[in-house]
Amino acid sequence: MRTGTASLPLHGGHCPPWLFERMQRLGPAILEVIAREFGPAEVLRRLSDPYWFQAFGCVLGFDWHSSGLTTTLCGALKEGLRGREKDLGLVIAGGKGRTSRQTPREIATAADRLALTSLQPGELVYASRMAAKVDNTALQDGYQLYHHVFCFTFDGRWAVVQQGMNETSRMARRYHWLSEGVQDFVCEPHAAICCDTKETALNMVAGESQASRQVVTELGQQPPHKVVAEFNRILEAGLPDLALPWRHDVPRASYLNKALLKVYDIQPRDFAAVLGVEGVGPKTIRALAMVAEVAYGAAASFRDPVRYSFGHGGKDGHPYPVDRQVYDRSIAVLEQALAAAKIGHSDRMQALRRLGNFVSNETDLLPAGQ
Repeated sequence: MRTGTASLPLHGGHCPPWLFERMQRLGPAILEVIAREFGPAEVLRRLSDPYWFQAFGCVLGFDWHSSGLTTTLCGALKEGLRGREKDLGLVIAGGKGRTSRQTPREIATAADRLALTSLQPGELVYASRMAAKVDNTALQDGYQLYHHVFCFTFDGRWAVVQQGMNETSRMARRYHWLSEGVQDFVCEPHAAICCDTKETALNMVAGESQASRQVVTELGQQPPHKVVAEFNRILEAGLPDLALPWRHDVPRASYLNKALLKVYDIQPRDFAAVLGVEGVGPKTIRALAMVAEVAYGAAASFRDPVRYSFGHGGKDGHPYPVDRQVYDRSIAVLEQALAAAKIGHSDRMQALRRLGNFVSNETDLLPAGQ
């Protein structure tokens, strides 16, 4: 299921090297503590929670409201975990821009390098591609993906953190996925969605789009020239009064025909198969959804599924500049506790656990609003 999204303003600039170096050390140390205490699957659950992920980035000193939190935090975790995957039982693949397209190769390489013979890399690659396809093509909310990170455990569980950009609104939207409970990639894969701004979204993965998905699949099984002829007839008659305006340009018939030929060749068994065909992008799905609604009365949904303070300061000086001495002390405490635990001395880890319980209990006793 997808566990949520978060929208953030697009910010330029780069993370200062002194901060990124510290994030590479403190971030993985925190994840290793979680993995040791609760197991690698719990790390995935927390990374897939948009609120926890945001708080995690803030604790590591990044801007709480910046789109760069996603890419910088994922990059720091990936670099910091390199060579330490066995300590956590966890692998992080993918990244920003061109690196995101290397995710399938990185998954296969990691499985081979770590001798994970019980894994099925092909299934993980499929999950990675489908998560990206759904958020970029089946859910058309105005955000084009530019960042995709795929995290997986040695037993095949996975989580996805990916982000899209809307250049018009100057906003970024982050999508979180978790493999637990996945039954269907293309029908209500969201468990929770959070976002400050709703968009006019073509939502082909909504429950109320079931009929549209079925008709789109059947259209993909028909000779392309028949579908293109129906599409041209609709355009010539003028776009009807659909549920909401089709904001984006529709594809030219020649482009649509080329995409439909690929779909027709495979005779798709379901909408997921249509979505997975190379070359089938947002415009193709939008055109097919239009034909499904106008010609067959199968309307698609336009429902947008959108519904920490700092521990070390913030890169941009809010709420206060990063205190490097406190940051370095946090790194030292965690690294020393982890090093001791690896040789059988768990007293420091137990002390951290007791401290966490104490803070939790004290918080429960505070008056409301404090």
